[in-house]
Amino acid sequence: MLANSSSSPAAPAATASKGTSMIARQAIVNAEKAVIGYELFNRSRAPMEHTAATDVLLLFTALSHTGREDLVGTKLLFVNSTHESLAGGHLELLSPEKVVLEVEPLGHVAASEALARLPILRSLRERGFKLSFNHTVLESAYATWLPLADYIKLDMNLLRPEQLAVLTSHAIRHSKAQLVATKIETEEQFTLARSLGAALFQGYWFSRPAVVETKLLAPNQVSIIQLINLLRQQASTDEIEDVLKKDAGLAFNLLRLINSAGFNGSRAITSVRQAIMIMGLKKLFRWSALLLTASQFGTSTPTIGHTAVIRARLMELLAMEFMSEDDAEQAFLVGVFSLLDAMLNMPLTAALQLIRLPDNVRDALLLRQGVFGELLTLAEACESGDDIVFDQAASVLGLNSQQINWAHLQALAWCDQITQ
Repeated sequence: MLANSSSSPAAPAATASKGTSMIARQAIVNAEKAVIGYELFNRSRAPMEHTAATDVLLLFTALSHTGREDLVGTKLLFVNSTHESLAGGHLELLSPEKVVLEVEPLGHVAASEALARLPILRSLRERGFKLSFNHTVLESAYATWLPLADYIKLDMNLLRPEQLAVLTSHAIRHSKAQLVATKIETEEQFTLARSLGAALFQGYWFSRPAVVETKLLAPNQVSIIQLINLLRQQASTDEIEDVLKKDAGLAFNLLRLINSAGFNGSRAITSVRQAIMIMGLKKLFRWSALLLTASQFGTSTPTIGHTAVIRARLMELLAMEFMSEDDAEQAFLVGVFSLLDAMLNMPLTAALQLIRLPDNVRDALLLRQGVFGELLTLAEACESGDDIVFDQAASVLGLNSQQINWAHLQALAWCDQITQ
């Protein structure tokens, strides 16, 4: 046997430890005070540092977040967007019906720039994104934007009651947008906004922004670069799958995105190849480029990830001795995610809630049940040198020492190719 191998006041940027980002979320509620969505704020940056790059990082971190607390669940995701980020390829990774893009006003250049920005806004609406504007969209300079508004936000601290009356009346007559009263701090403001026609509400009176420390499981950057190069060369699915399977962080992040609310993923993934097919090569390229940028902020657990990949390949090779290649791919998933608790520093039950896996894969990971559970027990015995458990598991699976040792050697060699 082988040996081991913003709608809230500006807040100062929070201090996040390495591998984490600070994201605040504030609920947006209806007249019955039921939450319909959350607005996200990046609290890892200073208030004035709102750029296209911070928009991209905020969205990517929110979708790839590995913490125990889900940021938005199935609710709408309201995201502040610079005009530069509205044209970004990162939006292709999102499920449009889940996302509301909050569009900034143009300031003193509105009269000359509004028409030039119109094609991008129309394109986003045609793709299914909802658009939100503040009250300035009711000004004549933005007349071409107003028909595109799904939401119009009205600042209850900025606008006087007589201004609110005029603006809400104009919005109701000339648009189909839902009115969102923001910065509500008292019951009187809530009552006034509702009487004027506001349908949605946001502010301290309902909830203060809750800061969530988000974590990103960072893959090996060499692996990401290899993946990007293969995608640029339009390599075969087999080659792309090979790189993804050799890095536990890559595989996890891909499944995490596919299962995220923003991607609208709901199916259980049975193999890395299936994940590639669902994602598509174009989106996969966008995702890998963003991951390369974001990974410098993530946690890195190369030793644990390396062990998980060797374990996964060993289990896959052994499974192929007595089951189909498609079924054996599920054995790989069991192995590669069997150390997810150590990689994310949380209980395995909580970690597995972040991704959707088949029941037999989950049962193998949590309960050591079924043939995949026996394979996992055998792989762990190979690493620990436990001869008794090794012999018992090998006997149950009908495998001999020669088969297992040869598969282990192949798994070690296969995994080592990633660093060559």
